[in-house]
Amino acid sequence: MAKNESKRKNRIMSLGFKTVLIILITATVLAAICVTISYNAYSSTMDDHYKRLSSNLAKTAASQLSPDDLMRYYTEVKKIGDYDDDKYWGDEEYRAEYDKKAEAIKDAKYRKMLDTLFDIKDSNDILYLYVQKLDGDKCTYLFDADRADDRCQLGTTHEVSGPTKETKNPENGIPAFITNDAYGWLCTSMEPVKDKDGNPVALVGVDISMDEIMQDRADYLRYVILTMAAAVLLISVLILIGIHYGLIKPINLLSRAARSFVEDRSGAKKDISSIAKLSIRTGDEVETLGDSIKQMELDINSYITHLTEVTAEKERIGAELDVATHIQSSMLPSIFPAFPERNEFDVYATMDPAKEVGGDFYDFFMVDQRHLAMVMADVSGKGVPAALFMVIGKTLIKDHTLPDVDLGTVFEEVNNILCESNSEGLFITAFEGVLDLVTGEFRFVNAGHEPPFIAKSGENFEVHKIKSGFVLAGMEGMKYKSGSITVAPGDKIFQYTDGVTEATNAQNELYGMERLENALNTVVDKKPYDILPAIKADIDSFVGGAPQFDDITMLCLSFKKYMQEESDEN
Repeated sequence: MAKNESKRKNRIMSLGFKTVLIILITATVLAAICVTISYNAYSSTMDDHYKRLSSNLAKTAASQLSPDDLMRYYTEVKKIGDYDDDKYWGDEEYRAEYDKKAEAIKDAKYRKMLDTLFDIKDSNDILYLYVQKLDGDKCTYLFDADRADDRCQLGTTHEVSGPTKETKNPENGIPAFITNDAYGWLCTSMEPVKDKDGNPVALVGVDISMDEIMQDRADYLRYVILTMAAAVLLISVLILIGIHYGLIKPINLLSRAARSFVEDRSGAKKDISSIAKLSIRTGDEVETLGDSIKQMELDINSYITHLTEVTAEKERIGAELDVATHIQSSMLPSIFPAFPERNEFDVYATMDPAKEVGGDFYDFFMVDQRHLAMVMADVSGKGVPAALFMVIGKTLIKDHTLPDVDLGTVFEEVNNILCESNSEGLFITAFEGVLDLVTGEFRFVNAGHEPPFIAKSGENFEVHKIKSGFVLAGMEGMKYKSGSITVAPGDKIFQYTDGVTEATNAQNELYGMERLENALNTVVDKKPYDILPAIKADIDSFVGGAPQFDDITMLCLSFKKYMQEESDEN
């Protein structure tokens, strides 16, 4: 017995080791792929951004320069004579004489253009900004917006190199490029200054330092690698623990319990069954489970006695679901007319859950004496989890809808609260509107929900296309923007969930927006109490005998008359 137990332990360790090894290798490969893709995407995005930025800044600077004046400065500085860079920096007398001649060329226009270049450089965090005139394999500096002592003087001439030398027709501009040299990481772009005929006169060069972004890139790579390594390690540990407690240990317990169960109840010799004849030799947990099932088969008939208990348990669960269905329906406004004392409007709503309890919900309530709120929402998922999340979402939306509070702010606050404790990853598409009964203004906010249908007095229903924000509980910190329209007495607003438009018949055809609009316009003159049953009947006729996969929820609001404001004395 002890020997057999030892063999089973060895097989279990073998299966666990093989599983963890495969998952570890897979996770490592996927992590490496993710790191590579993430880093390349990040690097490419930042490079493209800096290239566009340097090119745009060079174009901006070029647009501020006079091509005629640039040619004039170039002609005049060339009259000084050939520039000798070695003498300029090695012979103080030559440098002073050259600076004197160069400074004499700089008139008021020159200094104004230089000031403009400095303004562009300083306001856009440019490292180097300069203007060059190409002449064969040499370039002559006309401007150098640099306050350092080693800045290039007017007329400074250098040999062209790098991309300037490699680019065909560089006088027409040099596409942005990134280099790493003695000046650090630079993103350089050179754009032409053209005369009135479109001929290039000079090149404006912009150098933007990328030292910080390159350091950020390295930090990002280290962070991603460390994060992925930690994730792989954590996943491996969790899987090992999960396999041990969720698979290996339960199988061993099941095996021992099954053996004990049979030993306690087997008293008479029985015929050998087909299960007992099985010979499983897989060398892992399957073999252990097979051995256990062989002995469990000897007492399988006793399991029948438990059917009564199972049936009773199912009946208990069914009864609890019936109670849950009743509780959910009681949480939604279901007494109509909802506000018998109000004659300014008429509202009616229905919900038909796909299961015992649903994830859709609607609501309507008075925010104050002159404002009526209506809510239509759909929780992802079905059944009890969606229903519980529905209760939370409905309560939060109603509690946060207050007079003079923007509906976008309401959804922002509700979204943040829902995200705090959303361990199941559920989300809500929601639409809320608030009608001012005095003015007819209908303010609304949409979080990923279907657009409403609106029928003006005497006209047909039409889809009111509005910009949809992100779903609630999807991501913390989302912003929502409210909108508004003006309705008048006789107008109707119809709102619904996707269970209406996505109702499917036996041919897998969707009910769709077009059918919904046509059905609405056949009953556009009726009251909300008559409109919703007519739409549900049309949906049922379309679906036929196909099963209902989603909750079907609808709400119709009819604006009947303006509310008279009470005087200040009252």
